[in-house]
Amino acid sequence: MTTDSSATIPLRILIADDNQSDRMILKAILTRHGHEVIMAEDGVQAVAAFEQQRPQMVLLDVLMPNMDGLEAARLIKAAAGEDLVPIIFLTSLSDAESLASCLEVGGDDFLTKPYNRVILRAKIHAFQRMRDLHQSLQDERDRTDQRNRQMMREQALARRVFDNIAGRGCLEADNVRFEASPMSIFNGDVLFASPKPSGGMHLFVGDFTGHGLPAAIGALPMSEIFYGMTAKGFAISDILREMNRKLQNILPTGFFCCAAMIDLNLRSGDAEVWNGGLPTAWILRHDGTQDELPSRHLPLGILPGERFSAACERHKLALGEHMLLATDGVIESSNGEGEMFGEERAVAAIGQRRAPDEGFDCLRDAAHWFGEGVVSEDDITILDVAMVQESALGALEHEVLPDTGTGPEQWRLQYDLRDRSLAEFNPVPLLLHVCMDVPGLRLFSGDVYTVITELFSNALEHGVLRLPSGLKDSPSGFSRYYSERERLLGQLDSGWVSITLEHQAHGDDGGGTLLVTVADSGPGFEFREGASSLNHEQLSGRGIALVQALCHDVRWNQNGNCVEAKYTWRSG
Repeated sequence: MTTDSSATIPLRILIADDNQSDRMILKAILTRHGHEVIMAEDGVQAVAAFEQQRPQMVLLDVLMPNMDGLEAARLIKAAAGEDLVPIIFLTSLSDAESLASCLEVGGDDFLTKPYNRVILRAKIHAFQRMRDLHQSLQDERDRTDQRNRQMMREQALARRVFDNIAGRGCLEADNVRFEASPMSIFNGDVLFASPKPSGGMHLFVGDFTGHGLPAAIGALPMSEIFYGMTAKGFAISDILREMNRKLQNILPTGFFCCAAMIDLNLRSGDAEVWNGGLPTAWILRHDGTQDELPSRHLPLGILPGERFSAACERHKLALGEHMLLATDGVIESSNGEGEMFGEERAVAAIGQRRAPDEGFDCLRDAAHWFGEGVVSEDDITILDVAMVQESALGALEHEVLPDTGTGPEQWRLQYDLRDRSLAEFNPVPLLLHVCMDVPGLRLFSGDVYTVITELFSNALEHGVLRLPSGLKDSPSGFSRYYSERERLLGQLDSGWVSITLEHQAHGDDGGGTLLVTVADSGPGFEFREGASSLNHEQLSGRGIALVQALCHDVRWNQNGNCVEAKYTWRSG
């Protein structure tokens, strides 16, 4: 034999009826089934009894003195709030209009006189099941709300941590403009910018799959990789490979980061660009044209390291020309009719510019007007960076890591690279790291990086590869020069470059001298002392002049395949 489990659950039930015999009959039926009964003689007493004793169900007569059942039902439903308190009207009325009025004020069912005990019991059981279901939904809603608040707190905490890390950069530089419109506390788009030790800057735009904490999982370590490796002088190809390796390790299947990265060299006026999965970017020229920078790679975090390509495009920019990038939140934004903004509208928007510096405003305003009144379904990020003279950002300082003051002051190091290692490995970040262990020398890391980089590049490109610097006599020649450089590096199977670093402390004056000697296996070249001068307008021959400007003394051997540069520094 089966039993209805709900019959064993006692309820507190309010009976409001001005007829005493009807009240007593209902009370007898309900108490026999274990329910607690509260009695009221009219609507006023019913409302007061409900507010004081909070019954779980109400049996309410329609016609009562002082306040009828219809008005009492309105007040009881309002007092119940989100709690489900079923109201069963007690009535002898049978016309449709009267019954409809009962439902309109909040009634849930009817019980006609004279009362049928079986039907009354069935109705109470049915409404008890509804109450249990309603309570379960409310409990689940409360748990969901609590989890959501906890997640929002965690996102806000992650946002603060991320801002502290990403805020170390140079997004506020005069040649950088950006707009970031997140759809959640933690943006699925990321934007980094950092000065390089040698001058210029690295910039990174990323668009993660997902938002909130899933994006934070990748954004936080990527920020550390970007700023840390940029400060140590790594090239963007090295940084991209490390980012890809990290995301491969930490992101779950199906998560990745569409990204673009720029190495903006303010000294040479060129930019290296890598685009993996972001919409086409543009170089905005003075003549009103724009060069497209399409995605040529898969996003970060998809390919394993041995298949990942960090090959970059190199472009020449004149002073005042701009690069403009946007995440797919711009291209895929929709208007009220469900139309997508798309790349055609983006190109048309930037085509309205009268000068390169107006492209950012044209694209941003067009995207805003197109999607006005529509809530974006994705994060939107736009980045604009201009080529300017290095002196225009003279106050911009690159990140200097804390000086531990524990390294040696007197030392000598020789580092040799041979054959394929010359094409596959950049020794400058490693050598810079050694130099930065000298107490006090970290403050001059930019100068040290520039001296080592220029001398190593000169030895590799002009000594081993025998590339003539004069190729870079025009923007087109500049492009040919680096295409030829990549071709020769791909074929390189012999040759060597030797770098010797020697540091001597000055004693009590708080400084020292770093002697940098670079030799190569090339035939050398004819070099006349003082023949080079630093000209910011020329495209070639500036590296040697820059080293001369930074160093106390620069000397070549008779053949020109060995150079010795003396860099003197003083603290304070």
